[in-house]
Amino acid sequence: MHVQDSRWSSAVASGATMSAVSGGRPDGTRTTPLRVDAQRNLEHVLRAAREVFGELGYGAPMEDVARRARVGVGTVYRRFPSKDVLVRRIAEEETSRLTEQARAALGQEDEPWSALSRFLRTSVASGAGRLLPPQVLRVGVAEERGLPEHARLPQQRTQPAGELRLVSEERVEDDGGAAELLDVVGQLVERARAAGELRADVSVSDVLLVIATAAPSLPDAAQQAAASARLLDILLEGLRSRPS
Repeated sequence: MHVQDSRWSSAVASGATMSAVSGGRPDGTRTTPLRVDAQRNLEHVLRAAREVFGELGYGAPMEDVARRARVGVGTVYRRFPSKDVLVRRIAEEETSRLTEQARAALGQEDEPWSALSRFLRTSVASGAGRLLPPQVLRVGVAEERGLPEHARLPQQRTQPAGELRLVSEERVEDDGGAAELLDVVGQLVERARAAGELRADVSVSDVLLVIATAAPSLPDAAQQAAASARLLDILLEGLRSRPS
């Protein structure tokens, strides 16, 4: 799992230079239409960034993105004045994709376990786990005392020392749609838990960790798909509750 915190706060600061450099918004979009060749270059850069960051993590250099996109690194910087801005763009798009996948599972599956497993399979198959943004997946060893009530995620349990937990909701609520993703996944988790089909100790963070760990980066696409499917089957069995 190659997820790195790429100084997200500096992406916001660098947004002030975006208008001067490229005539667009801080998220890499423009207020005026791009020329056909410029639009094509942008699409190549975004596709290459997803591939490179998915394989190497968000610490991969911009030069690797440019090389994969078959453009000069100057072309990349004309649209994204810093790597932080590009990272934020990719991470926000992946967060939005995951949120829509979670909503689709929630709205189209009547059975709670089917909804949760559908979300996990769709997300893993899309490779989104390799691009989960740091503010969503940042985990740490819990302290001796649990999080205060106001800082816990929806439906998140109080966790004793030695377990993993997500960063508190206070730190993600306005960051790239992360809070919205956590809320919808929380609904999937709560439904499956209430139906007795999900282990009582499974949290939202556990589900997101499954998405990340079940998406290994392998050089062969067929091997990668097979490995992801096999690993997810094993992880899903670990999430299910068992009769006492």
